[in-house]
Amino acid sequence: MPFAWRGFSGVEGEVDGRAMKVVVPTSPLPGKPWAWRPEFFNAFADVDEQLVARGFHLVYLDVVDHYGCPKAIAHGDAAYRFLTDNSPQGFGLAPKFAFVALSRAGLFAYNYAIAFPERVACIYADNPVADFKSWPAGFGSGPGSAGDWKKCLSVYGFSNDEEARAYPNNPVDRIGVIASARIPVLQVIGDADETVPVSENALRIAASLRAAGSPYEEIVKPGGLHHPHGLPGNPGRIVEFIERVCRS
Repeated sequence: MPFAWRGFSGVEGEVDGRAMKVVVPTSPLPGKPWAWRPEFFNAFADVDEQLVARGFHLVYLDVVDHYGCPKAIAHGDAAYRFLTDNSPQGFGLAPKFAFVALSRAGLFAYNYAIAFPERVACIYADNPVADFKSWPAGFGSGPGSAGDWKKCLSVYGFSNDEEARAYPNNPVDRIGVIASARIPVLQVIGDADETVPVSENALRIAASLRAAGSPYEEIVKPGGLHHPHGLPGNPGRIVEFIERVCRS
């Protein structure tokens, strides 16, 4: 079904039982590069809008309240296969894409890239969650979110907190896969994030990637809180990172 978004046209429907939106650029770039927004469609979307204006397709798959769990990654696999299908039934998008991952979407983006590193051109992660034990569990220095934690336990199939504490497959545990694949990563970090502690999430990702010599860039917002995401009114450096990687 067609829909309109910020002056562009799009198509929305369902794949693998999940709602999906695809925004189509007015003048698609050769090879049909695309960006994948796993959560919060249209929120803090300056980067998304600029990418579409420059010829990128924009994809959103509804995996809300899945917290990067294996079931969510399976939905993402089905969506990817449909989106890159070159038959009349698919979109024929490029085999590699850019993630635009804000906050909890970091769990999906990093876990997906770990599962399918050959599909991911780059990751832009903004104040990302990279360990559900930090958020929403709140086992570390942050407040967590009791309601989200209850849902997270359910989608992962944990019976209690102890099972979750023993889980060894959060992004911070397996970031070496992304480093080995040399997937370029840009993290935008508010160093006073009051919701998702940077020391337990973004900085652990950064330390691992730097130690491995993997391509890594970082924009720190001194005193920056969890919101607003991005670089409001000035998304150029983020857009340039994605364009540079996807065109290389």
